[in-house]
Amino acid sequence: MATAGQVIRCMAAIAWEPRKPLSIEKVDVAPPKAHEVRIKVVASGVCHTDWEYLNEAGRGMKLRPFPVVLGHEAAGVVESVGPDVTKFAPGDKVIPLFLPFCEECDQCKCEKTNLCKKNWENTQAGVLADGTSRISCRGQQVYQFLGVSSFCQYTVVPDTSLAKIDPKAPLEKVCLLGCGVSTGYGAAVKTGKVEKGSCCAVFGLGAVGLAAVMGCQAAKARRIIAVDINPDKFQKAREFGATECINPRDYGNKPIQDILVEKTNGGVDYALECVGSPVTMSAALESTRDGWGTCVIAGWTETESMSVQVIKILMGRTLKGTYFGGWKSVKDVPQLVEDYMQKKLKLDEFISHNLPLAQINDAFNLLRNGQSIRTVISLENF
Repeated sequence: MATAGQVIRCMAAIAWEPRKPLSIEKVDVAPPKAHEVRIKVVASGVCHTDWEYLNEAGRGMKLRPFPVVLGHEAAGVVESVGPDVTKFAPGDKVIPLFLPFCEECDQCKCEKTNLCKKNWENTQAGVLADGTSRISCRGQQVYQFLGVSSFCQYTVVPDTSLAKIDPKAPLEKVCLLGCGVSTGYGAAVKTGKVEKGSCCAVFGLGAVGLAAVMGCQAAKARRIIAVDINPDKFQKAREFGATECINPRDYGNKPIQDILVEKTNGGVDYALECVGSPVTMSAALESTRDGWGTCVIAGWTETESMSVQVIKILMGRTLKGTYFGGWKSVKDVPQLVEDYMQKKLKLDEFISHNLPLAQINDAFNLLRNGQSIRTVISLENF
C-alpha cells in the first residue's frame, strides 16, 4: 500500500492515567520492524479486561505503564509487513491476538497447553520485541495493551500474534473471537471437556459466560444452569442454551453453592466461573460433585487469591484454569472463524451495541452498568 514504510497519523483512544476517561487523540503509528505487521483495525470489541485495567490497575490487575491504548479483541486488514514476515501480505484479513503461537517453543509443540511465551514479557509490559511501542502521541511513547492496542485505527503486532482468516469473514463480527467468545466457548469444550448428558453451571453471564453456555450446549450437556445477579441477562442466556437461570439474591444469605448442590442432588458435573471474583471461584468449585466434579476458572484476575478447602480436592474434584479458552491462538482461531461462517458458532447474538471510536467512554459505561453484552467499536467510522 502507499503508506508502507511511512508513519501513519490516525485516531486512537488513549488512557493517560488510571480511572480517568479515555481521550480521543491523533497518534503516530510507526512502520513495522522485523517480524511485525501493521494492520488497519476495522472493529474492536470492548472487553471487561480493558475496563478492569483502566479502573482496577494496581488492584485486581497488575500495574502496567501509562499512557496506554487499550483494546485487544479486534479484526482488521494488513496494511504493510516488516522484514522477514512470510505468512502475511497487504490486504489479508486478520485477527490480532494477545496470546502468541510461535510453533517453535516447547509449549507450542505440546498439545497440553496453549501458553506460548514468545515476546510474552514484552507484550505484557506494553511493548514489542525491541522494548518499544510503535504508537506515539505528542512526541511521547504510548504503550500497547497486551501488545495489541486495538482502540487505534492502526496498530503493529508481532507476526506470531496474528491469525490470517477467511477473506469473506465479516470483521465487525469475528473480532469477538480475539478474546471473550473464544475464552468462554473454549472453557467448556476445550479446557473443561464438558461431556454429553452432563449437568453444568455457568457463573456470570457476560460475553465470556454466555459463550461458556454456548459451549455447554454444543457439548450436548443435559442441564445448563446459568447463575447471575442480573436477571435481565436470563433471556439471552436461554437463547444460548441455558435450561434454567438462578439469581443468588433470590435465596437471601444462602450460599449459591448450597443451592446448586440441592438442586442437582449432589452437585454439578462441571462449573465454569466467568466472573473473575475469588469468592465466586470458591463457590463454583464447591458447587461441583464429589468424585468427578470439574471447575474451570475463566474469569480474569491477576493479583487476588481464592480460598480452597483441601477436602474439596481430596474428594475427587478437579480445579482448572483456562487462558484464551485453551486455544492455540494463531492455529485455532481461523477454524473458529470457519465455524462461525458455517453457522456452527454464534457471534452476532453477542453484539448488543455498535458505536464509533468517539463514543468509547459510552461503551465503557454500558459495560460497567451491566447494560451491554459486547459493544463493537467501529474504527472506520470515527
